[in-house]
Amino acid sequence: MEKRIIECVPNFSEGRDMNVIRLITDAIGSVEGVKVLNVDPGEATNRTVVTFVGEPEAVCEAAFRGAKRAAELIDMRKHHGTHPRIGATDVLPLIPVSGISLEECAVLARQLAARMAREAGIPCYAYEASALKPERRNLAVCRAGEYEALEEKLTSEALRPDYMNFVPTSIDAIPESVRRCGISVVGARDFLIAVNWNLNTTDRHVAHAIACDVREKGRPSMPGTLKCTKAIGWYIEEYGIAQVSMNMTDIHVTPLHVAFEEVSRCARNRGVSVTGTEIIGLVPKNALVNAGKYFLQKQNLPVDMPEGDIIGVAVKTMHLDDLRPFDVRKKVIEYLLEDTSSEGK
Repeated sequence: MEKRIIECVPNFSEGRDMNVIRLITDAIGSVEGVKVLNVDPGEATNRTVVTFVGEPEAVCEAAFRGAKRAAELIDMRKHHGTHPRIGATDVLPLIPVSGISLEECAVLARQLAARMAREAGIPCYAYEASALKPERRNLAVCRAGEYEALEEKLTSEALRPDYMNFVPTSIDAIPESVRRCGISVVGARDFLIAVNWNLNTTDRHVAHAIACDVREKGRPSMPGTLKCTKAIGWYIEEYGIAQVSMNMTDIHVTPLHVAFEEVSRCARNRGVSVTGTEIIGLVPKNALVNAGKYFLQKQNLPVDMPEGDIIGVAVKTMHLDDLRPFDVRKKVIEYLLEDTSSEGK
């Protein structure tokens, strides 16, 4: 029987204080059977993406401990960063890896959200496959207004989170602990690639225009060119460049290399170019293999070469090492899982 494994990729609203990040990841890693695969902090976004895997019960326990610790350590009233956010644990998705369906992960996510509200006092929206309201499948709907809309969300019956251990009768009745931690968005989804496309400009408006060109929802007057993508443009002071920041929600519909080519084309149309690619968190091996084969075929070169060489073509062509070294053993989920299995032998 195939072993039941799920992945969890919580995004915490702290990317600068490494001591806080360590305390949160220590809480996650304290659960037996859970393996923390990747910790990806960002100073400019003031946000850290943590990736960990294990059997469903262990992962849910680790997710709860991490969220509870984040609520204790992160004060959203003082938080500033370039990435949209609504809470200390901003978004917390469960992702099926093997032996478990998306629907089963959705049930687990609802149970986790209910526990976070009940035992840790963290209000939670349920999103994606776990959504209790159709419109809340969309993360942007849950996060609308960000943390600054906290009072309105908690006191409005229409906007109120799905799971809460209190119902405020007035703004003054909102607990101090909730003002501190904000709201979390908990759900289940398929694998998502979070990627930033680096541009040779500092102009955030150009980056956002390119994002609108390509993202599925496009502009009010016209849809974008890439299905199953969400994107915004921003300037990252840490790097001194503007980026198109994109979530790719179905890489079977829009593969990584297709997004790279299209963002590059739209950038050229606006007088700039894509200088590199920054993958946040982990990436599935097939996304890089398929990209490498595509670029080899584009150059009329054979694709019958070792897998590592094909991946190397993808890394070099999309400049995945533009901002920092790209270690495939630490960034490709299948390699990390292989290394984890080897460690356990």
